[in-house]
Amino acid sequence: MDTINRPGWIEIVTGPMFAGKSEELIRRIKRLEYAKKKVLVFRPRIDNRYSLDEVVSHSNNRRKSIVIDAAKDILPFISEDTYAVVIDEIQFLDHELIPLSEHLANIGIRVILGGLDSDFRSEPFAVTSEMMARAEFVTKLTAICVRCGSPATKTQRIVNGKPAHYLDPIVVVGAAEAYEPRCRHCHEVLGKAK
Repeated sequence: MDTINRPGWIEIVTGPMFAGKSEELIRRIKRLEYAKKKVLVFRPRIDNRYSLDEVVSHSNNRRKSIVIDAAKDILPFISEDTYAVVIDEIQFLDHELIPLSEHLANIGIRVILGGLDSDFRSEPFAVTSEMMARAEFVTKLTAICVRCGSPATKTQRIVNGKPAHYLDPIVVVGAAEAYEPRCRHCHEVLGKAK
């Protein structure tokens, strides 16, 4: 990461499922904790896969978090000594995350975001895409394709052992039982025009 002389900026960690996004967020949280900085960690209530009140990586690393229903729920927790705000699974949050993140960065807070860049159909999540365009720093991670071993940039949804259909609901919370990482050539969506 480049040096910034004034406090307050936005950074985002993105990519497909199983790429290590939450793991990277936890790594950044630990570094800030070592530096004795006040860090507030948030995650959407809808993401209840591993814990109700923690950011949890697939490798089971954990950090306590504040559960929110909407981006506006973050503001009451901000205080004068808040150095950083970390938000995981931003694809589940509303568009209010965009002006909120800009506001926090503008008042000198480091904003660290994590989330999927695209849905199972390989179409961008609007909030994540917008935040990637606004962020000073973007880290795009890849996983490993479970089919061929190539770099995986797509999230494959599996329903009853088969690829999901294009018309299936976009948001279905799940982990390894419902999703796997795939490369562009192995990624499949039933009913999607090529």
